[in-house]
Amino acid sequence: MSGHSKWASIKHQKGAKDKARGKLFAKLIRQVEVAAREGGGDIEANATLRTMYAKARAASVPIDTIERAVKRGTGELEGVTYESITYEGYAPGGVAVMIDVLTDNRNRAGAEVRSLFSRMGGSMAEPGAVSWQFHKKGLITIEKGKIDEDALLSLALDAGAEDVKVGEKSFEVITNPQDFDAVKKALADAKIDTSLAEITYIPQNTIKLEEKGAEQMLKLMEVLDEHDDVQKVHANFDIPDDVMEKVAAAAAG
Repeated sequence: MSGHSKWASIKHQKGAKDKARGKLFAKLIRQVEVAAREGGGDIEANATLRTMYAKARAASVPIDTIERAVKRGTGELEGVTYESITYEGYAPGGVAVMIDVLTDNRNRAGAEVRSLFSRMGGSMAEPGAVSWQFHKKGLITIEKGKIDEDALLSLALDAGAEDVKVGEKSFEVITNPQDFDAVKKALADAKIDTSLAEITYIPQNTIKLEEKGAEQMLKLMEVLDEHDDVQKVHANFDIPDDVMEKVAAAAAG
């Protein structure tokens, strides 16, 4: 599994622990609101809203809170207008990074993201400088032991998946964005638990990081993710499982 996907899993687990602080809720609610504004409030007709709604419910955001966010998005309730921006840059070691932002103040968000990059030893890049290195895909991660590899291949490919990648501890099911819901539903119908399911940007190639580089990269991902306006971070790095274990052990003291 790529380091990019590992970070998504780490963030998912971290979010579940930290959600009482409200930060995770706030980001998910903002995503629901923007999805409703851009595609309408009908969850059946708006695939993005449907995905954001499901993510919010999975994180235990109350239904009435989600529904109010939908109404703010459609204009039924007064709300803040958010702008969607993607920033691009390079982390230490030449790792390409894309940062999806939803903000009510473009100038503030740009200055703060640039500052975070600089503080962590990275640099911002011009639009298009790194985005060509990524493809927008559906990504579903399943821990090994939940399903046999051959059975997963058959099930996922029959449902429309592009590929199934085998990692040391998990499987990654890759789909076109338009086939994501169908593949996710097929896995759910088969009662296969997933550890991650999202539409994301997957790198065409990855840069393998050793322990020091991995520590720097994960710290950058963490500080970016902690920013209120940052919704998602994509990066083309790979961290071998043995290196990840060393990093985790060092962080634990």
